[in-house]
Amino acid sequence: MELRNRPRRLRRTPALRGLVRETRLSKDALIYPIFVREGSKIVEPIPSLDGQMRYSPDTLYLELEKVRAAGVSAVMLFGLPAHKDACGSGAWAEDGVVQQALRAVKKDFPDLCFITDVCLCEYTSHGHCGLLDGQEVDNDRTLKILAKTALSHVQAGADMVAPSDMMDGRVLAIRRSLDADGYSNIPILSYAVKYASAFYGPFREAAGSAPSFGDRKGYQMDYHNRREALHEAREDVQQGADILMVKPALAYLDIVREVSQTFELPTAAYSVSGEYAMVKAAAKAGLIDEAAIVCESAVAVFRAGADILVTYYAKELARWIEEGRIG
Repeated sequence: MELRNRPRRLRRTPALRGLVRETRLSKDALIYPIFVREGSKIVEPIPSLDGQMRYSPDTLYLELEKVRAAGVSAVMLFGLPAHKDACGSGAWAEDGVVQQALRAVKKDFPDLCFITDVCLCEYTSHGHCGLLDGQEVDNDRTLKILAKTALSHVQAGADMVAPSDMMDGRVLAIRRSLDADGYSNIPILSYAVKYASAFYGPFREAAGSAPSFGDRKGYQMDYHNRREALHEAREDVQQGADILMVKPALAYLDIVREVSQTFELPTAAYSVSGEYAMVKAAAKAGLIDEAAIVCESAVAVFRAGADILVTYYAKELARWIEEGRIG
């Protein structure tokens, strides 16, 4: 049979497939989330996230050594304070848990990029991402607190801040605060498109951040909406964001694609706790090949257009890239 075009020619051997591969992964594109709990000598498993741990500031170095050995160059810190209040004062306290952690490890890990999550949900007694006015989150009053929190993180050593609260105008408030204090060189990784998702369940147990009443649909995005995602991202670009993130990742690959194609900034995606927990549970039940599923899912995110992936599998992915299982 005369066939001039035979796509299978380039699939015949591993070397040929690797040569023409369109999507390539790098360890440098991975960010590893870590939970830091206030206290000392803490290394405790997280029941909802099999294989993940909570560390205190004095034990955080144990995990960072593993991260560095894996070849992952960036981490994102989430803080769990010992005490909470209505205004989340532990978020911006000079001796807050994230601030303690940064001061404890930054000098010993100068090669790592330390990114801090900027939100109030882990710090407020009510579990919402901002200050309350009755049963509603007060957007504009919250902006001042978020800016104060971001500045305190940077003063403690953060290399980048990542606001995840979804308050209107928070990127501009943070940018102005950092610039006014001489930190115009610190980038902002904005959770620009963060949907009100059922995939966050395990994280809320891990971080102790479930709202005590209601939900977050009044400030996180409605998952039915696509055009609104581009509007949110555009707002953050105009306010001074340096990286735009879509969260969650796998259920929103169409949004990852649109954001990456519409804006010239780097696009990140967050493979969230629910995605991780489902893969772990299925692997534990013997239903899937864990490594194969994780590699395939990660490639899907980058194929959609992401430049950066935040994932609880960052260390494993880095190893699999090194082993040639993914790349």
